[in-house]
Amino acid sequence: MWGRVFGALLIGVLLSATLTVWLAFGEREKTLMQYRESHSIDRIEQLISALDTLPTANRESFLATAPRLGLQVTTLPENISDTGPRSDYARAVSERLGRNFRVLSLPTDPSTCPRPPKNAVLMRVPCEALSITLHDGTVLRLTVMPPKTPAPPLRDDFIQYFFLFLTFIAVLALIIARMTMRPLRHMAEAATALGQDINRPPLPEKGASEIVTATRAFNAMQARIRHHISQRTHMLAAITHDLQTPLTRLRLRLEKVSDAELREKLIGDLSAMQMMIREGLDLARSIESSEARRPLDIDSLLDSVCSDASEAGQDVSFSGLPGITVLAKPQALRRCLTNLIDNAVKYGHYAKVSMSKEKEGGKDVLQIFIRDGGTGIPTELQEKVFEPFYRMETSRSRESGGSGLGLTIAQNIAQQHDGQLHLHNLPEGGLEVRLTLPIQNPQ
Repeated sequence: MWGRVFGALLIGVLLSATLTVWLAFGEREKTLMQYRESHSIDRIEQLISALDTLPTANRESFLATAPRLGLQVTTLPENISDTGPRSDYARAVSERLGRNFRVLSLPTDPSTCPRPPKNAVLMRVPCEALSITLHDGTVLRLTVMPPKTPAPPLRDDFIQYFFLFLTFIAVLALIIARMTMRPLRHMAEAATALGQDINRPPLPEKGASEIVTATRAFNAMQARIRHHISQRTHMLAAITHDLQTPLTRLRLRLEKVSDAELREKLIGDLSAMQMMIREGLDLARSIESSEARRPLDIDSLLDSVCSDASEAGQDVSFSGLPGITVLAKPQALRRCLTNLIDNAVKYGHYAKVSMSKEKEGGKDVLQIFIRDGGTGIPTELQEKVFEPFYRMETSRSRESGGSGLGLTIAQNIAQQHDGQLHLHNLPEGGLEVRLTLPIQNPQ
């Protein structure tokens, strides 16, 4: 956006400057026309007055030595017709010379116009040819050249000044574009951070009135979202808490059922219900977490999670990479990794956990790989399994899986850590889950 504003300002200023220069040259041409009308007539008056007072024999020598100043004088026959139209310029010359001189317009012949000096740029008007009759009857042909139009100032100093002007305008446009876009960039960053931490501090309400209004609306939206999420979390927590007591009583009463097969089925359904309630609460908590983020040694955390899984009888191996620190919520990230490892063991029989350090977008990132030996997930379903309560296995038995919230919770926690979660089927069989987290570089 700032590039568009910068380009619009720069192009607008350059077009305005170009229009100003064009109008200035037009005004200069108009001024030169006025100069021709006034100063050239003064020169004609002086020249004709001098020629009229001189004897006929001395006029040729006078013309040979007098400065022409854009005028050319020759002698014409006395029988020049005066029936032709008189131009405005001829009338102006006639009024200046007076009634004692007869001034007529002559047809303009480009071949009779004086040749301009080399590299001279003339105005876009032809030369003016006049017939002037002196007191003694001598008829003179007076050809008036149009004034020279100065060429555009394309000298070295002009080019330097032009590039200096262009640089100044570009810097000014860049500053204005950055100043204009800075509040929008801050709001965009705040919107991105809002999805990762709903409890982040509100934006400072300062700047122009429009920016203050937009900031207040953004802060009000954040407050409403936080309030709605808090209400939902409290509602789920209350439901979970209130259901615990009747579920416990129901489990005690189920123990008294005499039919052993029926009792086991009912207890299994009750356990599945309790697990769904707990995971539903965990899902709500994964969206709204008040846990603070702090630097964390990810190698130690993964080693601890894998050791706990191994002690619980799961087939889990870990290949660490010491010395990497991430900015994380320790308990939330532990829950994310635990869910991923549990899924790998449950559906792929084992979990092989490894790490690597990579570069993405010029920044250091950590790649955590969790590979299993299962059948994998079809490519068309690899995005769908992150949806809440979605399970490829449609049964609700305890042996086939949980409630379908494990990957959803892991995805929410990864996004809260500016991370990404991707699934990939391995060529040799099995599924690879890749968790990408930004690395906290030492200050």
